Amino acid sequence: MQLKRVVVTGLGALTPLGNNLESYWSNLIKGVSGAGPITRFDPEFFKTKFACEVKGYNPLDHFDRKEVRKMDLFTQYAMVAATEAMEHSGIDLENINRRRGGVIWGSGIGGLKTFQDEVVSFSGGNGTPRFNPFFIPKMIADISAGLISIKYGLNGPNFVTVSACASATNAMIDAMTYIKLGKADFMVTGGSEAAVTEAGIGGFNAMKALSERNDSPETASRPFDKDRNGFVLGEGAGAIILEEYEHAKARGAKIYAELLGGGMSADAHHITAPHPEGLGAQSVMENALEDANIASTEVDYINVHGTSTPLGDMSEAMAIERVFGDHAYNVNISSTKSMTGHLLGAAGAIEAIASIMAIQNQIVPPTINHFTDDESFDPRLNFTFNKAQEREINIALSNTFGFGGHNTSVVFKKVD
Repeated sequence: MQLKRVVVTGLGALTPLGNNLESYWSNLIKGVSGAGPITRFDPEFFKTKFACEVKGYNPLDHFDRKEVRKMDLFTQYAMVAATEAMEHSGIDLENINRRRGGVIWGSGIGGLKTFQDEVVSFSGGNGTPRFNPFFIPKMIADISAGLISIKYGLNGPNFVTVSACASATNAMIDAMTYIKLGKADFMVTGGSEAAVTEAGIGGFNAMKALSERNDSPETASRPFDKDRNGFVLGEGAGAIILEEYEHAKARGAKIYAELLGGGMSADAHHITAPHPEGLGAQSVMENALEDANIASTEVDYINVHGTSTPLGDMSEAMAIERVFGDHAYNVNISSTKSMTGHLLGAAGAIEAIASIMAIQNQIVPPTINHFTDDESFDPRLNFTFNKAQEREINIALSNTFGFGGHNTSVVFKKVD
């Protein structure tokens, strides 16, 4: 069977660095931190009092009041990013087969705020079961894909992938596969998350997963730095329009990159910790390169998972050296989580967008907040510390890993 080619024709972003694609990319290249004191709730009694929140977001700029009451914030974020991506793509909904268009979205948690608020309300009452009639549809993770499809009348494949922090990349790989197999002409894909809540911060604090550098939130996310001490929680959404190449060409679409392939693997090791030798990370990158039918020496840039945790950063770096050999020292590596924080199930979407924009603009976004070298890392690795770097980028690889040992990786290529 001759597989179809899959290209990127639209992008949308709602992130801690900016509420649209242009501002997100601009602040990435400038090395801006999205971290600051939490405003969603009073964090006085929490160990971590900061996060990377979306800023200046007003739901009434995008939805009417009735719609806002029916949607958790993670779904609102999904709808906003998807709307930008659809507009960016230039797809004419009146002149396409909507049965050949679908939505595959990703979210690791879904409506956490909705679930929290409803449980708190019930537990504070007299035992009478009074729940919001929109409780369930606001909470469930798959509602984001459902509402996007309803808005655009897309009757093709429609579901949400849930694989913790690998969710959005899983969604992209599934969307790519449907197009490659000829089962769809275009797909809206990506991910969203809105876990900056009492339950979100408190839960990750209890796991000792978050940085507690409350005196300096902007420098708390320090991937590959000797003094890294946990990730910074982020929120937002990223949306990507994937399209079959001939379908895109026939309508004169602008193509931003080609999605060559994707890989998936499992650590099969621990519920939260990565494999200490990075074997799952190694496997997923090898799988992605094989699916993309390229050699490791063809990769120019890796947007790493790079969460700023002691074990995670080390295991990923070890895996890169094994997969790429001596070429690892010719590749630019960067963790954009140093700026955006960790968007959990949406991380893969905004990091794929960063990789695509890096190819488009031939510039690698930096890993900010590097202060002290960690002698455990090979000094020949180029982590693109503190400043963006211009270079030729033909192929970029993006990694995302999740609790439960879920690993995903996607490969993008420049298209002339």
